[in-house]
Amino acid sequence: QVHLVESGGGLVQAGGSLRLSCAASGSIFSINAMGWYRQAPGNQRELVASITTGGNTNYTDSVKGRFTISRGNAKNTVYLQMNSLKPEDTAVYYCNVVGYTSLGMKSYWGQGTPVTVSS
Repeated sequence: QVHLVESGGGLVQAGGSLRLSCAASGSIFSINAMGWYRQAPGNQRELVASITTGGNTNYTDSVKGRFTISRGNAKNTVYLQMNSLKPEDTAVYYCNVVGYTSLGMKSYWGQGTPVTVSS
């Protein structure tokens, strides 16, 4: 079983910053990629940013230049530094991990951490 624990969400004014953290634990042999998704009320869940084991990153256009995804030294943690936040960034942010387990390649989700940006 694999557990993802997220932290760092909260309420911030427009233009402010937040840093999200996600730590993976459990029976995962190796992690291929980690990422952050978000879902605003009434919207579908969308990819915000992802990072592979090799360090390749991908961002949705609306956050490029403002958000930075990175992995911790332990490689089982992922961070999302969010700067210059806008009200439209308001959503529940979910951590996602894709990796190998005894059941093969699997995708796991965190419980979500809410981010609210006030104007």
